[in-house]
Amino acid sequence: MKHIFNEVHYELTRKIAEGGMGMVYEAVQRGIGGFRKVVAIKLIREEYSAIEEFRNNFIGEAKLVADLIHTNIVQTYHLGKVGEQYFMTMEFVTGWNLEEFLDRHIETEQYVPADLAVFIVSRICRGLAHAHRKKDNQGRLLGIVHRDVNPRNIMIAKEGDVKLTDFGIAKALDLMYNQEGDVIAGKDEYLSPEQARCEVTDHRADLFCCGIVMSEVLLGYNIFEKTAEPEKTIQNILEMDLPNFSTLRPDIDDRLNTIMQTALKRPRDQRYQSSEEMLTELESFIYGDGYGPTNEKLAAYVYDVFGDDGENAALRWHRGETQFAQD
Repeated sequence: MKHIFNEVHYELTRKIAEGGMGMVYEAVQRGIGGFRKVVAIKLIREEYSAIEEFRNNFIGEAKLVADLIHTNIVQTYHLGKVGEQYFMTMEFVTGWNLEEFLDRHIETEQYVPADLAVFIVSRICRGLAHAHRKKDNQGRLLGIVHRDVNPRNIMIAKEGDVKLTDFGIAKALDLMYNQEGDVIAGKDEYLSPEQARCEVTDHRADLFCCGIVMSEVLLGYNIFEKTAEPEKTIQNILEMDLPNFSTLRPDIDDRLNTIMQTALKRPRDQRYQSSEEMLTELESFIYGDGYGPTNEKLAAYVYDVFGDDGENAALRWHRGETQFAQD
């Protein structure tokens, strides 16, 4: 396996993730003069490469993300084929996904600091804003909807950058295979009400998902999820009364509770109407006193929470004792 991509100058080093239709590997790209770059390789399984629907969707994803050049979106560099297998070369993010970040807090029995939780979601809104307003070379709005915003698809680099990845089930004008109205696209516990009802979505569906992610980062659990009961999870997304989040965590104040309530409005015309609008509210919350979280401060906190004394990282953060990360 190590030399499968030699003809295109890639060497697979380890498997990062695996799903039903493909795998993601860490790899080394090599070039002349000793050139070396660590990248990620997303590889569609050979049996799915042979199916036109899946092949076209994979190619569509690569074409779509290639033009989404933004600091809060994982970059795609190249689309290729070896034998009958299609692959794309992507930016390799050294760090953790948001699910791993949350699991570390659950393991150490502490909350993610509220301002950092809001900061992380605000960076995802920045990336989504870029995707949502993207146009093709004829000036037509692509109408991109990610449809799969969840903690596994959010990366936190060791430098503190927050990046959205995996546009594999996104929809976009003329690029992605789409069956809205016939099937549910997305993970049950991270669906917008529109997705849960198999309705045609727009960009506001992603903002509801941001609300789910933000509540999970703040509380340590998904308020809608019923493990092993997907039907109940979907029913909760559609019907469950939203809690007053201020009663579930003491340092969620009324203003943050209002932001979360707005993001999770079921009628989409009562929700935030754009990523920029939600981003403005989030940044006003964390920077209202003049200074708040930055990439560098998030990097320092991540370094601390995954360290030997990680169970006290949140306490040190609140005391202002978190030191900048060391390389």
